[in-house]
Amino acid sequence: MSQWVVLLIAMAAVTAVVVSVVVLRQRRIAEDDDPSQTPDVIEYMVMMIGVIYAIVLGLAIAGVWEGRGAAQADVLAEAQALHEVKARVQVYPPAVRDKIRADVDAYAAFVADKEWSFMRDHGKLSPQGTQLLNQVRTDVTRFDPKSDLAAQAYQPVVDEVAAADTARASRGQSAGATMPGVVWFGLVTGALVTVGLIFTLQIRRSPKELLLAGVFSALIAFLLFLIWDLDAPFGSGLAVSADVFRQLF
Repeated sequence: MSQWVVLLIAMAAVTAVVVSVVVLRQRRIAEDDDPSQTPDVIEYMVMMIGVIYAIVLGLAIAGVWEGRGAAQADVLAEAQALHEVKARVQVYPPAVRDKIRADVDAYAAFVADKEWSFMRDHGKLSPQGTQLLNQVRTDVTRFDPKSDLAAQAYQPVVDEVAAADTARASRGQSAGATMPGVVWFGLVTGALVTVGLIFTLQIRRSPKELLLAGVFSALIAFLLFLIWDLDAPFGSGLAVSADVFRQLF
């Protein structure tokens, strides 16, 4: 049984229980009961639903913003590791040094110019980018240091390539949308319910009421759009920039 079926069954069961209890209770109310002595619960329910939905929206925005920050950190870590590779091979022989730096530049240029759009369109890393980074790893690991300086720099360079590969893998995990479908279902349904509850308060056509209703609805739409935009760290709008890779070449 899928989680969607379980969710629908649970929601239907809860609704049925609440409605049944209310109906049975109404049948047992005496004729001399005075409902004016009972507080009106509609405004209370509207307020509670608005508060609960505001909490859910806040948690969703915080989650996608944290995900974007993690993606930005992965990008910076990967670019910094590649920068260290280019800097540390200074003590290598000119032919080896130039070959490694050229391959790092080719990888950085590909990531900045092509892989960014590939991640936006496909939600994953490109195979060509993986091949280019593997070429850098091959250049580094096949080098046989002869001098003491080259021998001392060899292992740190290998470690920096491994760090770049790790950061790249983390970047790939953040390439697509991370918000589960069930969360989006809750956000959209909650928005419809919250906005729809405006009409339970018998809103009229006065300019102030119409203005407040419009602004409130527009705010909900803006927050949902913000969550959708931040949910794709390498998409458009507030996406993570690839400028750090362009600074490498």
